[in-house]
Amino acid sequence: MDVDIIEDAEQQPETTKSAGKRPLSLPVDDAHPFELDAFCSSYTGRTLVDRLSHIITLCPTIAGQALQLALTEVFKLRDPNLYRSVLAAYEQAANNSNGQLSPVTEVAPFNQKWVDETTQRNQADRNKLEVELKTYTSNMIKESVRMAHRDLGEFFRQTGDHASAIKHYTKSREFCTTSQHVLEMCMTVIELLIEFRNYPHISTYVFKADTALDASTSAARANANAAGPTAPAGAASAARDKVNAERDRVQSKLDLAVALSHLGQGQYEKAATAFLKVGPIKHIEDWLGQLIAPSDVAVYATLCALATFTRPTIRTQVLDNDTFGVYIEQEPYVREILEAYMGNRFKTVLELLERYSTRHSIDIHLTQHMTSLANMIRSRALVLYFQPFASIKLERMSVAFGWSIEELEQHVVALIQAGEIHARVDRQNKTLKAKETDQRAALFARAMKSGESMQSSNRKLLLRMRLQQADLIVKAPKNTQPVTLLHSSEMDYRSAYW
Repeated sequence: MDVDIIEDAEQQPETTKSAGKRPLSLPVDDAHPFELDAFCSSYTGRTLVDRLSHIITLCPTIAGQALQLALTEVFKLRDPNLYRSVLAAYEQAANNSNGQLSPVTEVAPFNQKWVDETTQRNQADRNKLEVELKTYTSNMIKESVRMAHRDLGEFFRQTGDHASAIKHYTKSREFCTTSQHVLEMCMTVIELLIEFRNYPHISTYVFKADTALDASTSAARANANAAGPTAPAGAASAARDKVNAERDRVQSKLDLAVALSHLGQGQYEKAATAFLKVGPIKHIEDWLGQLIAPSDVAVYATLCALATFTRPTIRTQVLDNDTFGVYIEQEPYVREILEAYMGNRFKTVLELLERYSTRHSIDIHLTQHMTSLANMIRSRALVLYFQPFASIKLERMSVAFGWSIEELEQHVVALIQAGEIHARVDRQNKTLKAKETDQRAALFARAMKSGESMQSSNRKLLLRMRLQQADLIVKAPKNTQPVTLLHSSEMDYRSAYW
């Protein structure tokens, strides 16, 4: 779609960033605050190391501090390859820092002793677990074989062998004897897929987990009701409440997994809807720190909602959502962004997004999407601001958004080309004018379209009646009087007046 511009002039400048492309380095200063210690307190284990490794790559100013914290956590684990990847991340950051960072050999010399000891211990444990699996398989004890595959899957997960862990977890499915076993297997695989950010396959195991959850819940409720009158007073009710509570906890985890899957694949509207369905924090406490933090849920849902939801939807589903309000309290600035957006204070919204851009971009799930989300939020803000006006000075809009007139004009032209804003840019008078619509012509066009739709529906109805009459003639006995059929000319005549 061409842009209707009054007073043609120069070409529009190219955009500075492509959608979805993350920056090479991120600032950490007074204008972009980030507290590394507070950030690390929300995570543990492999997730913490992965996030710190990501920070090392993107934030050279705090790479040394992040390296020390990452190594402290790595030595608590049993994955030598993860240790090597952290050192490689720092070495790459040092090479790109033009001498600002010390070489990795000076900051953290390679600990060969720990690597050898950990590798030896891992090999011994692997041999032991494989021998146990062979023994149980030869004895054909299904439950023991299932547990052996589960233990091997957990071992490979701890040592960083993603493919082997998935293989043994899924292999245990053949030896599951109850729906609860299947559900446990699916939940473990989902955790592993989130941990290694394998987003496309998460939905497959969520579907399997949903089926197993329904079967497991039905069986548990049947057992609770089977106690009958012999059970103590209130025991059956307490058992049912326990079953329902457990179902809610599992369902919240599945909703969170689906949301992360949509976010990872760039389906922001679906991601926002799924994040808002997640239950209270206590329902996902098993995953807190290990996979995600409550503040992450608040940030992911808010950014996706601002990029895709209408303002009435944001009001009802985000701000008035008591359950989600608890997550928002984990990151107070998130509420500031939402309230500024709802109050048309778009300059404040953009300033807050810029201020916390480092916090958002270092997130391992969000880093690839921040540019796209920021562009979408900015575009929706521009559309909402211009919506009530027939004409407005670009200078006034530039003040409202905190941009120069040239930068604002660039964004507005891009939105006109995309069909988001139906307007024209008057470059001579620096004005944005909405395109005038001939209301009489628009009404006539709608009337003609409605008439054609009614005429088409009538023709289809008459044709259907004629086919039914023909079917009755074929099925009728031979001595029955024939049914008079409508001639095609009569059909056209009637359709014109029905």
